[in-house]
Formats: sequence, C-alpha cells, structure tokens
Amino acid sequence: MSAVLVRPGRVTLTEWAAVYRGAGVTLDESCFARITAGADAVAAILGRGEPVYGINTGFGKLASVRIDAADLERLQRNIVLSHCVGVGDAMPVAVARLMLALKIANVAQGASGVRPDTVRLMCALLERGLTPVVPSQGSVGASGDLAPLAHLAGALIGVGEIELPSGVRRPALEALGKAGLAPLTLAPKEGLALLNGTQFSTANALAALFDIETVFQSALVTGALSTEAAKGSDTPFDPRIHALRGHRGQIETAATLRALMAGSAIRASHRTGDPRVQDPYCLRCQPQVMGAALDLLRYAARTLECEANGVSDNPLIFPDTGEALSGGNFHAEPVAFAADTMAIALCEIGSLSERRVAMLVDPALSGLPAFLTPNPGLNSGLMLPQVTAAALVSENKQCAHPASIDSIPTSANQEDHVSMAAHGARRLHGMVANAAGIVGIELITAAQGCDFYGDLRSSAPLEAVREAVRERVAPLADDRYLHTDLRAASELVRGRALVRAVRGVPLPALECP
Repeated sequence: MSAVLVRPGRVTLTEWAAVYRGAGVTLDESCFARITAGADAVAAILGRGEPVYGINTGFGKLASVRIDAADLERLQRNIVLSHCVGVGDAMPVAVARLMLALKIANVAQGASGVRPDTVRLMCALLERGLTPVVPSQGSVGASGDLAPLAHLAGALIGVGEIELPSGVRRPALEALGKAGLAPLTLAPKEGLALLNGTQFSTANALAALFDIETVFQSALVTGALSTEAAKGSDTPFDPRIHALRGHRGQIETAATLRALMAGSAIRASHRTGDPRVQDPYCLRCQPQVMGAALDLLRYAARTLECEANGVSDNPLIFPDTGEALSGGNFHAEPVAFAADTMAIALCEIGSLSERRVAMLVDPALSGLPAFLTPNPGLNSGLMLPQVTAAALVSENKQCAHPASIDSIPTSANQEDHVSMAAHGARRLHGMVANAAGIVGIELITAAQGCDFYGDLRSSAPLEAVREAVRERVAPLADDRYLHTDLRAASELVRGRALVRAVRGVPLPALECP
C-alpha cells in the first residue's frame, strides 16, 4: 500500500483503515511549526515559574506537589515507568500500529507540548516496522488509556519490548539501537502527553469498525444468497416500501439486496404459482434489521473519526496565549458509547444470519431436504453448523452488555468516574470473529441450498459468490470433517472475498459522502 499522508485533524476513516491494514504513514511537514510552538510554550511556562499540572507538579491525587526544576526530566521518566502496569496478551501488531499513528496525529496538533524530535521518533518506529509491545489490559478509559500508552511511551525511552517486522520481540533499547535510533530523554510535559489520551480505546474501536464493515457487507451478500436458497421473494425489498419509512440505512440495504438478486433465474422460477404469501422475518425484514445496524455503525464511525482527529491529552497547551488549561478530554465516554453501539449492531447481524441458517436446514420451513443433505438420516448434513452458529450468537449476546454503564473510582477517588471504553472496544475483536463465523456458516448453508436447484442459476453477482465458495468448500454429499470448511468460509468473509465477488454491486459503506 502507498503511504497515508497524515494531516492532523483531517484524516479520513478510509485513511485510518489503510493504516490499520498496513499502509505506511507520512506526517504532513507543515504541522511541525505548530509542534514547535507548543514545545516553546511549555518552555515559556516553566520560565515564568508558575505551577502547572503535569509540567512541574505531581500527577493525579499528587497534583498539589510542586517539583523542583532539577527533577523535571526525572518526573517525566518516572510517570512512564510507574504507569507501565499493563497485563494480559499484547495488542495485535496492526492495532498497536494504529494506536501509534493516532498518538502521532494527536500530539502533532501542537496542543500537547511535545518536541518535534519526539514526534519524529514515533514516525521512525512506524517507518521501520518497529511496534511497541503493549499489554491489552489495564485501562479504565480515563484519565486516558494510561497503562497501554505508558508501554508505548516506554518503548520510546528504551524500556519494555519492541516487536520487529519479523515478529521477533527484543528489548526496546536493543531494537532501537539496531535500527539506528536513540531513545528519548523526555522533556517537561512529554511523558504525561504520551500517556494521556484515548488512543488505545480508539485504535481498538476503529480496528473493530473496519472489520465489522466487512462482516456487515458480507452478511448482506449471504442474506441475498439465503433468500435465493429458500426461494424467497424480493418484493419486500421494493423501494416504495422503504421510502415510506425513510430510514437511510434501510433504504440502502434494500437497494443492495435488490441489486444482488437482479436477473436471477431462481427468483423468476417462482414468481407465479407460489402458494406462500409472506417469507419469514429473517428474509423479509433484512432491510429493516440490517439497515438499522448500518445506521448505528455510521453513528459510531462519525464518533470515532472525530475522536481520532481530536486532541485528548491533558493539560492542553495553547501557544497563542501561552496558557496550559486542565480539562477532561482524556475521558473516553464517546468511544465507550460508540463501542457499545457497535456491539449491539454486531449481535443483530449475527443473530439474523443464524436465523436464516436455521430456516434453511429445517425442511418444514425451506422445502429443502432436512439439514441440506441428499441422504438425511444416514447423514447429519449441516445440522451441527447451525448449532455452532447458535452458540456464537449467544456468546456475542453475553459480550454485548454495555461497558459504558460501568465505572469504578481510581487514584484515591480523584478519578471518580471512568468510561470503561478500553473494555468496550477490546471485546469487539472476539465478537467480530464470532460474527464472521456465523456469516461463514450461512455462506456454506446458502450455497448448499442453491445446489439443490440443479442448473437453475441465481444472479450474476450471487453466482460469482457461489463460485468463490466452491473454490474453497466443496458441496456436501456425505458427512465429512467440517471444521476446515467452517474456517475457510470465515476466512472468505473476513478476507473480503464476497465483497470482491460482487464488486459490480455498490455495497453500503460506513464512511458517508
């Protein structure tokens, strides 16, 4: 991928998605004037001798403790060391890279008081593929993602570990040295600026958002294919129905479903003489359910794009007036709400998909052979994949309890209300994997259902999908080891194979024009 030019405050979701998927990062050089002005403002504040939180005072409950000028460098190093208390598995490299890019965009706006050399070192890490090893647990989402960001800052001063492009982990000091980079000696305010902020929560939420978009689009494709396998009607997707209600997401998903099924010989085969009056909700109400999910996801996308382009550390430096103002931009409540919203949408995407699987394997509902096997009884067919889908749906429901409604006081009750955005965002990765597994099971089920119609073909886009499936998963005749098939189908979903297969059909996207 070509490098993304990061223009602090103006980075699009598409650009952040490219960074997550491996694109390089080039920081707009014009921002260095603002960075320098912020660092100069910190120096001027120190020169006036006035007490300013985090610059020449202690932190949190210790904010009233004045620090001597001779100890200011040590103060910043100490806050990094004392806050490197993360536990659990390390962040995935792609998410950690995104977090580092978000932190660069945050401090490059000149309101954090860091020096140009500090920003350039962070850019150098991304350029050389050096990723700080950041434990994924330990943040409550205010006062910023302190523990995870401390591990990021620790790598800059030569503490902790860095993962090399080869996947090997090395002590940070060693990794920096071999890359020709010198560790930082932190100047006043810099340690606090690097630790404070919502970049851990935001990176996890954004990464999940980009993956959810793929699962959502794939679920629209499998939903259309399931409708074909059930010989369902496309009448419920008529634009006149959805125009009367007016929800944008509903209108767009109905249009996509119509386009996916346009020209289908399977649909044409039962336009007349079909005794059924209405399809089950899992087919008929796809625009209403998936459209509502799309609207929720777009709300989350707008929130996260705003957060990614904002400044969320504390205190904030205003070079024009020479002021340092203490506030609460580190509180990640917007991210927590966005993450909870995404969890709800994920649950419904998976739940609707599983209901279509259950409908297709039930001969009383689908009119197809029981469990979609040519020889039921001797063979169980797709009986158990539906059970797996049901298990994943239930697990996602359990995971979707809102994180944002929880809070626990920290720092001797100074930080007495926190967002839990880190929890809310981090749990989304497992939920995405579950949803992709469910949609993958539907993909196998829908393709198997259509196979029973012999030479009767679906639309061109959906036949391209069936072809993509059959390149990885053979039709099911007699029972066989299905684990490999389920894994392959999930990979097709997460790898955007279905999106590519229907490339002629515009699929709803989360970044609205």
